[in-house]
Amino acid sequence: MWQALVSLVIFGAPPVKSPAEVVTGVQAYYKSVQKLSADFRQEYTNTTFGKTSISDGRVFIAKPGKMRWDYARTAGRPEKKYFISDGTTLWVYEEAQKQAFEQNLRDQLLPVAVTFLYGQGSLSDEFKPELDTSGKYGGKDDYVVKLTPKKPSAQYKQLWLVVDPADFHVKESVILEASDNLNRFAFVNLKQNDKAKFSEKHFKFVPPPGVKVVKPEAASPPTK
Repeated sequence: MWQALVSLVIFGAPPVKSPAEVVTGVQAYYKSVQKLSADFRQEYTNTTFGKTSISDGRVFIAKPGKMRWDYARTAGRPEKKYFISDGTTLWVYEEAQKQAFEQNLRDQLLPVAVTFLYGQGSLSDEFKPELDTSGKYGGKDDYVVKLTPKKPSAQYKQLWLVVDPADFHVKESVILEASDNLNRFAFVNLKQNDKAKFSEKHFKFVPPPGVKVVKPEAASPPTK
């Protein structure tokens, strides 16, 4: 382990910080940002079948508790898809299927693995952090922190964050789900605060005419 840490310093990586310092830096960054946007690439690997699907899109985040994920039409995802939350209601809109799932967020507690992006929750309270020097994720100039839930989670086993040492924003997040499937997001073209040019109406969704609205009691919304 120590040899790996020394080699990182020799080849120009930032001074090694403790895992607690990295987590504190990440939390501080997202608490200080009022809104941000970024392009993302999602790689979802089904470990049972050894199959990986790739999706691209753009994410928008604003306080308090607003998020929007716009999935583009790609070879791996032939239809556009939207996850839109105004902090109270979550909509999942499948354009080609002409249906939208409506979920009251009061009935669904989002994990801190998601809510830290808009400054809520505490990673240090929920996870045990350790530095990952395996080189599996991130580049030589990144901090990579491996987070293990302090309490068993029905959603995931572990979470990795690839952190930019310049300001502690997250460049990648990798979630090992309870099913052992791997959900990996990479973020680029990050814009924050005044440079993130979108308005509050971006988080409001009104089902277009002809779109079927599905309530939670009828069916569970699809996942990303």
